[in-house]
Amino acid sequence: MSLRLFDTATRDVRAFIPQTQGEVGIYLCGATVQSAPHIGHMRSAVAFDVLVRWLRRTGSRVTLIRNVTDIDDKILAKSADAGEPWWAWAATYEREFTAAYDALGVAPPTYEPRATGHVTDMVELMQRLVDTGHAYTTGPGDVWFDVRSWADYGSLTNQRLEDLTPAPADSAEESLKRDPRDFALWKAPKPGEPATASWDTPFGRGRPGWHLECSAMAHRYLGGTFDIHGGGLDLRFPHHENEQAQSRAAGDGFAQYWLHSAWVTQGGTKMSKSLGNGLLVREVLRTTSPAVLRYALAAVQYRSMLEWTQDTVSEAEATWERLSGFVQRATERVGTIDLDDVRQAELPAAFVAAMDDDLNVPAALAVVHEHLRAGNSALADRSPAADAVARHHLVALRAMLDVLGLDPAGERWADAGDTRYRQALDAVVTAELDARAQARAARDFATSDAIRDRLAVAGIVVEDSSDGARWSLAARQGT
Repeated sequence: MSLRLFDTATRDVRAFIPQTQGEVGIYLCGATVQSAPHIGHMRSAVAFDVLVRWLRRTGSRVTLIRNVTDIDDKILAKSADAGEPWWAWAATYEREFTAAYDALGVAPPTYEPRATGHVTDMVELMQRLVDTGHAYTTGPGDVWFDVRSWADYGSLTNQRLEDLTPAPADSAEESLKRDPRDFALWKAPKPGEPATASWDTPFGRGRPGWHLECSAMAHRYLGGTFDIHGGGLDLRFPHHENEQAQSRAAGDGFAQYWLHSAWVTQGGTKMSKSLGNGLLVREVLRTTSPAVLRYALAAVQYRSMLEWTQDTVSEAEATWERLSGFVQRATERVGTIDLDDVRQAELPAAFVAAMDDDLNVPAALAVVHEHLRAGNSALADRSPAADAVARHHLVALRAMLDVLGLDPAGERWADAGDTRYRQALDAVVTAELDARAQARAARDFATSDAIRDRLAVAGIVVEDSSDGARWSLAARQGT
């Protein structure tokens, strides 16, 4: 295998050599389901989806584990504020993340474990750490990792323990730690937290620390040593540093390569809910096709920051229309190409070289556009000999885009190439909703109900709120 990847731990591009030839195990930090996903979340999902697609396209059998953190402080706080059970709150936003992944064509993981389903695995890991002197308790339910017991702590992020400024203790329990930098493996229930948010363990009743969850689930599904651990750049410290420390202290080899995707930024600032600049996926998709959004997120090399501006979507939309337009015209000219033929086609050498170079998608797209230009030239040539040339470039272009999850004639995007359909639908439905609002204002409820029923028959779901009526497409049957 000639693939080379930038390993965050060594801070260098390394030849990727899996533990077992032809088999690749990946653990990807997934969503903490406290609220709705924004496009920053999807950047990581799309980036690692491209990695998985490339590994599979080049012959590897990939096992991808992408976890769900379905219990933490923020989930408990937000659900309590809303008067909802914490587990129902988490389930609601887990479904929103799943819908966003599906909308953007992110292939499902091999398995998607929830933290709350792996308490037994976490207890086993804690027991190993306590038995080897790397963890200790300060009271019923409170278990801490002793960072000074692990000499290699800080190696992932190239930091010395002495240079790390500890956060001030925010509870009496934290003040009992041996070192203020020690982190929680298990946490005793706080006053007012629901009883369902804690579990009995040999160390006392409590709930898991964030870092422990991922180490336990990675071990469960990928074993003590696996190939790649991935996630967003913001997870390097403290989350991934702490994961590595506790796993290796427990005797696991853990991840052999660390990959981190960069952020989506606005005005140079990381996109996040706390800064109030998050673009929710469901809102972006009201005006942007999923294929265009995926293209915008995938077109930048995964380690490069993606600055989100008004031009980001418009440029992606223009490019997508050129690509999908060529595929449509070429298919009309030379006939439908079977998807199996596309996926078995030999990829251009320059495209392969770009993807093997740490997933250099911009360079790979340059090869795509070379074939787009040549294909358009062939379509402009009306001679019979040009048909074979057009077909060659059509197959090559689709094969390369399939690797990126962006084949316009593939299963996911076959009907997504022309955004005018969505725009026309939005205009028609908006006109109907305006007429319905006028009928309701005039207390003509018979007309109002008739409009709503007519939209329902067409597969349009209308939701009334204090901000007015909103519409969405009804879920497909069987999903």
